[in-house]
Amino acid sequence: MSWTAELNELAQRQAFSLEMGGPEKIRRQHDNGKLTVRERIEGLVDAGSFVEVGGLAGSGEYDENGRLKKVVPSNVVMGRASLDDQPVVVIGDDFTVRGGANDGAVGDKMIFAEQMAFDLRIPIVRMVDGTGGGGSVKNIEKMGHALLPKMKIWASVARNLSHVPVVSLALGSVAGQGAARVSGSHYSVMVRNTSQLFIAGPPVVAKIGQNLDKNQLGGSAIHTRNGVVDDEVASEEEAFAAARRFLSYLPPSADETVSRAAVPASVPDQSWLRDAIPHDTRKVYKIRPIIETLFDEGSVFEIGRHWGKAIVSGLARVDGWPVVFVGSNPYHYGGGWDRHTAEKFIRLVDLAELFRLPVVNMVDVPGFQIGLEAEKDGVMRAGVRALTAVTQATVPWFSLIMRRAFGVAAGGHQNSSRFNFRYAWPSAQWGSLPIEGGLDVAYRAEIEAAEDPERKRREIEERVRGLTSPFRSAEAFVIEDIIDPRETRARLVEFANLSAKFRRPREFAAGLRP
Repeated sequence: MSWTAELNELAQRQAFSLEMGGPEKIRRQHDNGKLTVRERIEGLVDAGSFVEVGGLAGSGEYDENGRLKKVVPSNVVMGRASLDDQPVVVIGDDFTVRGGANDGAVGDKMIFAEQMAFDLRIPIVRMVDGTGGGGSVKNIEKMGHALLPKMKIWASVARNLSHVPVVSLALGSVAGQGAARVSGSHYSVMVRNTSQLFIAGPPVVAKIGQNLDKNQLGGSAIHTRNGVVDDEVASEEEAFAAARRFLSYLPPSADETVSRAAVPASVPDQSWLRDAIPHDTRKVYKIRPIIETLFDEGSVFEIGRHWGKAIVSGLARVDGWPVVFVGSNPYHYGGGWDRHTAEKFIRLVDLAELFRLPVVNMVDVPGFQIGLEAEKDGVMRAGVRALTAVTQATVPWFSLIMRRAFGVAAGGHQNSSRFNFRYAWPSAQWGSLPIEGGLDVAYRAEIEAAEDPERKRREIEERVRGLTSPFRSAEAFVIEDIIDPRETRARLVEFANLSAKFRRPREFAAGLRP
């Protein structure tokens, strides 16, 4: 007998799957400025590379004779694909089928996708648009009982964070478990105005007297400023490009080593760095041009631009080798660290440690932020966790002290218990606290007893400042080397190449952080 009937039914079922929620729901998705899940997959991965897994899952409708009438597909689409010729797992919510909310197959498909990425040791990209398996109140009536939340998927989510690169793109209104999946990533992105993220959406929040629209409650202007999500972009296409670029710096898993890109044929002009730091310590400067100059041209990929603003950080390349970089930003509170900055720093150090990427730390730190609001914000707890992250890190480390390095915050510019590459520019100055703030404490009695207190203060400051020259510290081997700023790139190239042998895989096993 022929299998024609069964093959025809297979083709019919596959056609139902491709119809998603139907023409009207697809049109509504487009009218809302969003792509469908299948259009998203096509936009993200290499053309023709997607191999769907579980495409036949859904809810079938049959006539009285048991013949198939229709299948409403599962509202999660997943599978394997290649992204810039590298294998990945891709999973996306289909908002055209019940708004991306739970159906019987969703939870199992999501767990399966996470397991597939783990066992194959390849990255996973989640495109989240809905609750993503969290269920709804309607399910209580449908099932006849309420479910006790247990987050079955979270063991798989947490496990992947220690083994494979995880990227999440919030591409619509994302709530509950879907919101958790976005934040539970190594890198996450929201699309400005068309994506939102909530613990609970506006209808639920209205019950506690807060009447807000979706963007007021959970838009990208909120969550890319508080650190729940790393970055925002203007379109879904930009989100796909960000995901591809982020993954280009990382190995397929923590079990493998990262690849070296092409060595640049030329480098930016380094000579202007000699005048990059103003002589007047009250004047600020822009850190981003310095970063762009020191790393391979066009290689800088900033992460978390809108939060933790006392540092500018992300991924870049030196002589073709990927690195994690952190640079102090004097335009934000003079570079003083707040809680968000410390938390952002920790995320970057953890990323570097997991995927064995060397760290380049460009230091201009006056200390932790001070004052009542800083104390209320718990800066010290977050700061201590950041210092502990540095101490626990084992990857090669390059510290460049460009200007200030004061207090406990600056004490964490590297792990002092092991060898690190460390250089200072002639503009550097350091100590337990800045002279401007410390004179009035250390010399109060002498200043107050003087006939002209202000003149006395200036005299003491001039005397002490003369002793803070970095060259005096170099005489005592407090700093290993002071270099001409235009030589920094050459030192970085040496560091990147000497670090190459240490990019071998290892299990990520940080100790407890306070």
